[in-house]
Amino acid sequence: MRVVIKLGGTLLDAVESRERLAQEITAAAETEQVVVVHGGGKQMTRFLAERGVESRFVNGLRITTPEVIDAVVKVFAGSVNAQLVTALRAAGARPVGLSGLSAGLVDAVQLDPDLGQVGRPVSSDGRLLEILVRESYLPVVACVAGDAHGAIFNVNGDQMAVACAAGYRAERLIFLTDVDGVHDASGKTTPRLTVTEAEALIRDGIATGGMQAKLEAAVSALSQKVLEVLIAPGAVHGIVGQTLTKGPIGTRIVP
Repeated sequence: MRVVIKLGGTLLDAVESRERLAQEITAAAETEQVVVVHGGGKQMTRFLAERGVESRFVNGLRITTPEVIDAVVKVFAGSVNAQLVTALRAAGARPVGLSGLSAGLVDAVQLDPDLGQVGRPVSSDGRLLEILVRESYLPVVACVAGDAHGAIFNVNGDQMAVACAAGYRAERLIFLTDVDGVHDASGKTTPRLTVTEAEALIRDGIATGGMQAKLEAAVSALSQKVLEVLIAPGAVHGIVGQTLTKGPIGTRIVP
């Protein structure tokens, strides 16, 4: 089964969490055709703050000036990617660090001039992922994209995961995050949602902020022939295996 696993930057910030997930993903890659996509927003904010640059956001998206895009490449495609690749290799995998810039893996266009170099994915070529996985390598993709004219864009990690899943023709997309799943109006975790139900949670203002973004990403993935999206708590030990065996954890979104 082709699986894309998206890791949030918070999960990768602590060495213990990063190493545990690396071991779990390595084990999963022995039986499934896995691609990893990662963010790194927490690390990015810290990197900029250490250099006296204030992080500014609009609707959860980081305003990306030329100074910030330089940091995006250094942090997302540089240190965060390298740390995860190193952890996966130590766990026994054969990881290959990539970004959307690699062989035109994910191309994007500017989302909004007011946001600067923030991109919206518009196409994905999954052939590089297929070649690597077929040869038993583990692709590890940072959320940086570009275009054929040399532009570089900062892309939301969830949207990057959707683009990779669509291009790779993944059957399952897994978002490992810092919450236990999608909550309903009463605050309880919902084990299963259809696209219609997910859209209702957004429309009724129940799913907001980061969860709204994840549900919108899930709906987009399902519209691009991904069969199932799972939003699950990355802090739970053994979570990767549980998501692959359809254990009762997190929230599954289906067509």
